[in-house]
This record gives sequence, C-alpha cells and structure tokens, in this order.
Amino acid sequence: MKKRIESFADQLLRRGMGWVALNPGPSLRYLTGLSFHLMERPVVVLVGSSGQVKVILPELERAKVADLPFNADITTFGDDPATWQRVFEKALSDISDKPLRVGVEPTRLRFLELDLLRKALPEAEFVEGSAALAELRMRKGEDELKAMRYAAIIAQNALLNTLETVKPGQSELQISAELMVQLFRAGSESELPFAPIVSSGPNSANPHASPTDRVLQEGEMLLIDWGASFDGVFSDITRIFFCGEPNDEMKQIADLVEKANAAARLGGRAGMPAGEMDQLARGVITAGGFGEYFTHRTGHGLGMEAHEPPYIYQGNPLVLEPGMVFTIEPGIYLPSKYGVRIEDDVVVDTDGLRSLTDLPRKVMRLEEFLAAARKA
Repeated sequence: MKKRIESFADQLLRRGMGWVALNPGPSLRYLTGLSFHLMERPVVVLVGSSGQVKVILPELERAKVADLPFNADITTFGDDPATWQRVFEKALSDISDKPLRVGVEPTRLRFLELDLLRKALPEAEFVEGSAALAELRMRKGEDELKAMRYAAIIAQNALLNTLETVKPGQSELQISAELMVQLFRAGSESELPFAPIVSSGPNSANPHASPTDRVLQEGEMLLIDWGASFDGVFSDITRIFFCGEPNDEMKQIADLVEKANAAARLGGRAGMPAGEMDQLARGVITAGGFGEYFTHRTGHGLGMEAHEPPYIYQGNPLVLEPGMVFTIEPGIYLPSKYGVRIEDDVVVDTDGLRSLTDLPRKVMRLEEFLAAARKA
C-alpha cells in the first residue's frame, strides 16, 4: 500500500493535482486496502501529492483503520447528519484556504460527498481524476495476474458443472440460478463481477440480456456470459452453444465470430494501439458481411472492476503495454433471431497476448462442448 500511495502521489504531481478524493470502491481498495460499502453515511479518503492521507468516516467504522500500514489523519463522526459538515471542515481545515486542484472519479463520487467537500474546501477546483488512477491500475502485477487466472478457472469449472444439468425445457432463470450456485461451490467470492447473462433463442441477440422465464428449445442458440471473483479481482467469459442442430446461418456467424476472436487474440501485441486491436476483430466480421451487426467495442479492461480501462474500441490511440488485462469479445447480433459472442480474458505480455481463459471457443452442441472441455 505504501508503494502504491507513493506512486500515486507522483502521478498527482505530474498532473498538477494537490489531492484526489475517493469514496468506497475499487480505487480506494487498490490504494489503501480499505473496503467499505456505500451507505447513507459518507466515507471519504483524500490522498495528497506529498503522500499524505486523510480519512473521514463514521465512528462505527473506526476499527477498520486501527492498524493501517501507512500514516493517515483519521477523523470520525456520529450519526447526526447535522454535524457532518462541521466534521469535514475541521478535518480539512489545514488545506481549506488553499487554491487546490482536487481530483475525483466522475462515475464514483456521489453528490453527498462532493457537496461536503466543496463546502469544506471553498477555494478548491474539483477536476477529473480517474486518469491518474487508471495509469496505475491498468498494469497488473504478478499477484493480481495469478488471482485473475484463478478467477477464470473458478468460472470455467462452474460453467462445466452447470452445463451437465442443462437441457431443453429449462428456463434462462433456472440455468442462471444453477450457475450462481456452481460459482460459489467452485470457490468464487460473494461479490460477482455481474449477474450471469443467460439468453436463448432471440434473446441472445441482445448483448446485455437479463435471464427470463423463456424456455430453451431444440434448434436454438444458448449464450452464457458470466464471471467469478477471487482475491478481489474478476474474470469475465462468454461462450455460446447450439441446442440441437443449428441452421446454416447460425453456423456461419458462429464461425465468423470464432475467427474474429482468434484474429485479435493471436494478433495483438504490446505497442499496438487499442483501436488497432479492435480492428483486428472487427475487420473479420466486416469482411464476412456482418459488420453492421457487431454493435459494441471489442473489449474492456478487467481487474477489480468488471469494466475498467483499457477500453478496446475503434480509434482509441491508447498504446497497449505489458501487464494490461482486457477482454476480447467480438459478436454478431441478428435482431429477433439470435446472437453470438465469444469472450476471453487476455493479458499483454512482451511477445503477444496470453489468454487467462482456455475453454473451447468453437461453437458446438452442448454435449460436444462438454466432451471437448472435459478432455482438454
């Protein structure tokens, strides 16, 4: 934690920020090891460009900061909201008259905390601060990569055990419920990256479908997008299956998506812009005549969040570097008919991309997939 805070302080200096204000979430946990849930009481940690740390939190959470591995100024408050503003002002009194630039995470910091901070720091300018955090979090260390690989193994084992029970006549909700049980039996931590997506038939044409009571039928496609968590990091995988005998169009788009996944997974490398990475997959699908039906980016970063930088989209100039982890998930979605997506988790190595996921990628009938996966 000390090294992370020191590295982050250097980032703040380079970006001209005096402080960054964080509330509960992955970035706070990454920098400090502190884990809180969002609630009606505010929790704010400020990290400064000189490595200072200020923690403002409810009295009932004091035990969590009793043995921090770094120095911090701790301020607590009681349950009466009328006292909170005064507590914030006291905690920040030594910097309240300075013209500071304070970074925040736009998708994380709530109005509750921002309002308290603005009133306590009237001279401060609040600015976008997530880039400084992303600069550190995008590059995973060996411990993180080991945990992410294990999260992938947990997810894959859970899927195989679930598929043993899947048959026509079951609803998407039933399959999803079984997968949830199997994830926890396989060793996943309780906080999943997202609720599993299980979609059949025409529902598979919706990339972010939620499971329904629709029943799986012979001759359809079944899409499952799921993940597990281990040691605070996530996996995120998608596989697609034929239930019974597919038609020619199903086989055509499944083959294209498999080739698009392989083109990106095997062709990506360090030093490549993320936008070029996207084009490796997108070019295959476009050349196959289904470009208009690939309606989302090729991938997203993965780690302490299910979606985090780097984002693999058209035109993104961000250069891929060793240690970055992201998904490769090209798809084709034919409205009201069916959809195909094949998703793997990869890490950038010095000589290419290494996949953290290794279930078969070829789209097969359920029983064929199980046999191939068990054999591997």
